[in-house]
Amino acid sequence: MGTSASKNPDSFHGGREGGGQLYVSLKMENLKIRGDLIPHVYGSSSIIGSWDSSKALSMERESASMWELSFVVPSNHETLDFKFLLKPKYSNAPCVVEEGPNRLLTGGTLEGDARSALFKLSGDEDELEYRVFIKADIVSPFDLAASWRAYQENLQPSRVRGIPDVSINVAPDAEFENGSAASLELDLEHYVVPAPTASSGVVYAANLAETPRSLVHAGIFSKSDGSSSGWHSSSKTGVVSTDHANSKKDIEVTIGDPTNIFPASGMVESKSVGTFSPLQKQQDGQKGLFVDRGVGSPRLVKSASASAFTSDLNLDSEAKKDMPAAAGAVAAAAVADQMLGPKEDRRLAIVLVGLPARGKTFTAAKLTRYLRWLGHETKHFNVGKYRRLKHGTNQSADFFRADNPEGLEARNEVAALAMDDMLAWMQEGGQVGIFDATNSTRRRRNMLIKMSEGKCKIIFLETICNDERIIERNIRLKIQQSPDYAEEPDFEAGLRDFKERLANYEKVYEPVEEGSYIKMIDMVSGQGGQIQVNNISGYLPGRIVFFLVNTHLTSCAILLTRPRPIHLIHTYVNTHLTPRPILLTRHGESLDNVRGRIGGDTVLSEAGELYAKKLANFVEKRLKSERTASIWTSTLQRAILTASPIVGFPKIQWRALDEIYAGVCDGMSYEEIKRNMPEEYESREKDKLRYRYPRGESYLDVIQRSEPVIIELERQRAPVVVISHQAVLRALYAYFADRPLKEIPHIEVPLHTIIEIQMGVTGVQEKRYKLMD
Repeated sequence: MGTSASKNPDSFHGGREGGGQLYVSLKMENLKIRGDLIPHVYGSSSIIGSWDSSKALSMERESASMWELSFVVPSNHETLDFKFLLKPKYSNAPCVVEEGPNRLLTGGTLEGDARSALFKLSGDEDELEYRVFIKADIVSPFDLAASWRAYQENLQPSRVRGIPDVSINVAPDAEFENGSAASLELDLEHYVVPAPTASSGVVYAANLAETPRSLVHAGIFSKSDGSSSGWHSSSKTGVVSTDHANSKKDIEVTIGDPTNIFPASGMVESKSVGTFSPLQKQQDGQKGLFVDRGVGSPRLVKSASASAFTSDLNLDSEAKKDMPAAAGAVAAAAVADQMLGPKEDRRLAIVLVGLPARGKTFTAAKLTRYLRWLGHETKHFNVGKYRRLKHGTNQSADFFRADNPEGLEARNEVAALAMDDMLAWMQEGGQVGIFDATNSTRRRRNMLIKMSEGKCKIIFLETICNDERIIERNIRLKIQQSPDYAEEPDFEAGLRDFKERLANYEKVYEPVEEGSYIKMIDMVSGQGGQIQVNNISGYLPGRIVFFLVNTHLTSCAILLTRPRPIHLIHTYVNTHLTPRPILLTRHGESLDNVRGRIGGDTVLSEAGELYAKKLANFVEKRLKSERTASIWTSTLQRAILTASPIVGFPKIQWRALDEIYAGVCDGMSYEEIKRNMPEEYESREKDKLRYRYPRGESYLDVIQRSEPVIIELERQRAPVVVISHQAVLRALYAYFADRPLKEIPHIEVPLHTIIEIQMGVTGVQEKRYKLMD
């Protein structure tokens, strides 16, 4: 017998009053396949408005034995009167109408007994029996619209079906052959357009470190080049000028950073998925810990009855600021570290150790950028910047001699100032401080350990390089870029002075053997190296080790030790000594772009196909000498089709590069969302970073799933072309450009534009090419 699934009529009327639509699904099943007879439905006006069999609606084949037809019932037609019939597929023979009375569906409820559909065929054949399934439900208008658009799109066969996840083209498809319209000027500079904000010039990495806020007294102000104006001498001397002999107390004037001042309510802005917000007032005096899963989603709360969770926690205002900004699935590990570990473990200081020209500042800048991008409050404190601001940029090598008591005292003083600033910032809510200096003696490191007792956990990060070629190259870069030698016209004189300074440090250098530490030994030589990890545990230290391992490319050994090396792991790590381009571009214009709809998986428009050809032309010209380059795309049609004309390079599809998923809003326009889902629209307008589409994703979700892409981009030695979508490219671009999380949803990534990122020891540089409007 047939079956029927329906709702209570009262519930339907209630739902209709609330704006819902009655959705009806009719299905017929017969295991005896008759491909020459197609099931149809005809009947009252809410279906076709005619009992003429020639106007009956055809049912669609859902499977080999199942046929289906679904429709929405208008509000003024609560009663459906219909029957099933079979139409011959290849002849004009009469239709066969089911036996029995008409079927009546009133308000979503089937009247009478559910029955199968019986058809008596002409001739000697037995009658055919189809099982009937009738289902009615209430759906919202926007759910219905989104489902219908998705259904319509799925009716169109994918144009990329059959293209493997990893492929390399040997010849272009005929439909993508470059024509005159797709040709480009010989000089690609013709297409360069200004970048919105990022500078294209070389920036000395130390200048990007935190501006010393304790050095703003008595005319000492920061300049853009890291030099200072004030009373310091401009002559090269190993003696500190008497004008600088002010005590720490005399010069320290602390100016609060307004970006770190929290609202009076104690609320802390969440930075990523799964981050923690402070306790909020609840009914009946209950207290619990809210886990913020994104705007638009329910908040999960641990009630006060869970004493095992809260008994040892003193969640005062200070603890509220310590909640970690950990991303996604790893948040639980961060919670354990933050809640169950010592108080000082809630804040982490990465203290660089190493001789000059060993890549400390370069490593510190990259690590700062990575942790900020993941949502951790991180700042880079460069002691050299403090020294230049207080004592000037023209200190000779004698200033750095260990037997120069005045110079030693001055250098320890600025190190203490930087450490004080970092600890003060941590007290205001900072989570990870990167302390960038040589810190080459145990005495200096012990001073830092003593200053941080009870305030933060210290992990030493020592960079060791024994390759003379690399050291020489780094020294020359230092002379060219460091503000210390900006006023030295004679390059060779500066070179001699710096090597003398280096020799002074080498005389007293003491490798790290105390506390928790990470050692990177010969990681950039290209001839192998080591990472030694001692006494490292916890979520965040583990993430830091993971990043350092995966951002250096030579065959390397990693030594994991606690407290001494216990076993050896061979892996590959990667560091980049020469610039290599990363090209970021959105797919060509799609049909949904033309329609103003978000999400979907439509093909390219005519303009999009033209851009695909122009992009192939561009890549051929730009990377003609880079045959080891690769092309990365999302798994969506519009990205794969954009890459199709590009030949001669491996193509890799990444699901992590797919566009932000809009959930139930997928396929809608923003105007439709505003009209049908005003509360969702307003929530998104208020906080685009944390807003999560219903059953979809937020920008923070996109950042989390983009992390493997960032790690692989860091590991790559050859150029990469990334063809993806606006939200994903905003997240990737924000990492390289070191843009704040709150700016990510607003970064300009237009269609038909290529963003070229150059990564090298001098930092990250950007150039944009606009190939067409």
